Amino acid sequence: MGAGTTWLLTFVGAALVLFILRDVFHTLWHPTRHGGLSRLVMRAVWRFSAFRGTPWRPAGLSGPMGMMGVVAFWSLTMAVGWALVYWPHMPEDFSYASGLVPAAHAGPLDALYYSLVTLATLGLGDIAPTSGWLRVLAPMEALIGFALLSATVAWILGIYPALARRRALALRLSHVRRSRAGAQVIDSAGGAALLDSLASAIATITVDFLQYAESYYFFDGDETTSLPRQLGHAADLADRAARAAHPDVRLAAAVLHTALEDLATVLDERFLRTGGTPEQVFSAYATDHGRSREPGTRP
Repeated sequence: MGAGTTWLLTFVGAALVLFILRDVFHTLWHPTRHGGLSRLVMRAVWRFSAFRGTPWRPAGLSGPMGMMGVVAFWSLTMAVGWALVYWPHMPEDFSYASGLVPAAHAGPLDALYYSLVTLATLGLGDIAPTSGWLRVLAPMEALIGFALLSATVAWILGIYPALARRRALALRLSHVRRSRAGAQVIDSAGGAALLDSLASAIATITVDFLQYAESYYFFDGDETTSLPRQLGHAADLADRAARAAHPDVRLAAAVLHTALEDLATVLDERFLRTGGTPEQVFSAYATDHGRSREPGTRP
């Protein structure tokens, strides 16, 4: 293999590894719109799960399947990148276990095999680098593989509490709706406290959508814990409270309105792109999750 080809494969491999590391960084540790690859995979799984006859979304599997797809894509692409770096140097710069013919195990599949074994930190030892810089590079890949595994576990442990907070807010909104609290009850210090707590919970959910954007693609089958289904009640409650006589209630209603507007902005900019009013965004959110926006019950 010529020197030009060697350098080209090395450059392409290094570029793939750096591209995946950048996507992992922006998805897990510094969530921004730059984590585009993971979002594309999650969105593709979400759209596919909406097809008729596909059981993933009704069963609540679209989110977990999307996360598995993201991790698999990260791992495979990174393994391919490292394999492109190793391949031009096989078999000359590698040692082989007895029983393996070096010339017969120097192809791209062998390089991918070694890369996968190293990335998974298995260390089988049947193929090992002998060149000085490759002996340094292989442990670096193992460290990155261990970091990717640890980051994946942290991702999973972080996203499910965010989902629990979202479902708890939806359930609380359902409780408020089913309590049929009248205008007189809302127009009190207790009503102001209720509105303030709802605004605080909505602010937390807004941050969760920024920090864990993948949580958007998790479907909630139970209507009482489905935020797209229950979110309209918060807007209706804020509208009613804005006309209250109690000044604390009006203040809390204004804060709740602002919290809802911020949530609508994040949902629209990151996922829906309707360019509409908060009410239109929430309606699109409900439609995208297979729910109709049920208006709140007014006294």
